[in-house]
Amino acid sequence: MKQYECGHRTWRPALRWRAAPVGSRPRLRPADVLVAAAVTGVSLAASLAVASWHRGGSPVNLAGIMILIASGAALVVRRRYPATVLGVTLVAALLSAPVGHARLTWLAVIVALFAAVRARRRMAVIATLAVGYLSAVWPPWLIGSPRHSSTTFALALLCGLLALLVAAELVRAAGERRVAARRLREQELLRLAGEERMRIARDLHDVLAHNISVINVQASTALHLAGREPERAVEALSTIREVSGQALTELRTVLGVLRADSDAAPRAPVPGLGQLETLASNMAGAGLTVQVTTDGDPVPLSTGADLAAYRIIQESLTNTARHSGAVRAAVRVRYREKDVEIVVEDNGPAGGLQAQPAGPSGTGSGIAGMTDRARALGGTLTAGPRPGHGFVVHAVLPAGGRER
Repeated sequence: MKQYECGHRTWRPALRWRAAPVGSRPRLRPADVLVAAAVTGVSLAASLAVASWHRGGSPVNLAGIMILIASGAALVVRRRYPATVLGVTLVAALLSAPVGHARLTWLAVIVALFAAVRARRRMAVIATLAVGYLSAVWPPWLIGSPRHSSTTFALALLCGLLALLVAAELVRAAGERRVAARRLREQELLRLAGEERMRIARDLHDVLAHNISVINVQASTALHLAGREPERAVEALSTIREVSGQALTELRTVLGVLRADSDAAPRAPVPGLGQLETLASNMAGAGLTVQVTTDGDPVPLSTGADLAAYRIIQESLTNTARHSGAVRAAVRVRYREKDVEIVVEDNGPAGGLQAQPAGPSGTGSGIAGMTDRARALGGTLTAGPRPGHGFVVHAVLPAGGRER
């Protein structure tokens, strides 16, 4: 299981199911010993009780007791050696009556048979049932004759053995369904963990790319004006302090999901379209004048849609400031009944902003990251040069969209 470290803490998906390595054998468990002890005790007690009730018969001797103990003890390793244990218990059951005068010795065989069916040792199971049946009615051609097994007994025994086989197969199928369900739950948890990591990666990219771009521009301005216009240099440094504080707040919010202690998680609001004016003022510090226009009556947006809309606008403006050479950009947000439409365009040179090389899917890199955000919510996003000059990003997001 992969682990993901954040500071001194380690985070990993809470998965309990572990697949056994190929070729490995099941480990001995305390339950195996308890089952073996219980079967041995019941077999001994039942055989001794039956012998005491039938006073005319021979009592269980030491050989019978040892055979019963060996048969029960073999069940300890029934999951590791299912076919072998089934054979041992069968031989013990066949020898217990003529050698040890013990009765009711088939309980160990039944337990071993269920283990063999679970391990898919079907040939061993069928052979055991056949030997057990023939030993009870042998010779089969005398069934129904005087002083031999009756036809009713033979048919009842055959039906009982078939019912035992069917019950064992049902138990095996139920166990496999449980294992398959656990495996599906593990895969689902891994998928959700992967989606969460991609979401965090996108948010980290958007936060860092935007704020560091503003800080870089303001730092260059402060350095250039430090000697000639100290007042403007001080303003640039103040902007750096404000933007860096916002970046730290957003980083704490994004990384809060990795904290083991939920009480210590940050409680800063998730960015949304309500913070567009603040975003526009920050971009002004980077030398980009942004005009924000809103059309229609604002409709309630889900948290995922509101955050995605903000990040798409933020990424578009950051790309404009860093790559297009534009000095003005326009952001239009149009609320409709079931979705929200976003248009971000700039006045860059002819040919428009060149799309940044797309990184791995879901990393949040440039246009690829914005497209992933929109698609994850069931929306659409297109980006390309405007006719004549500049670049435009157009996105439509469902108002109630949630990441899938």
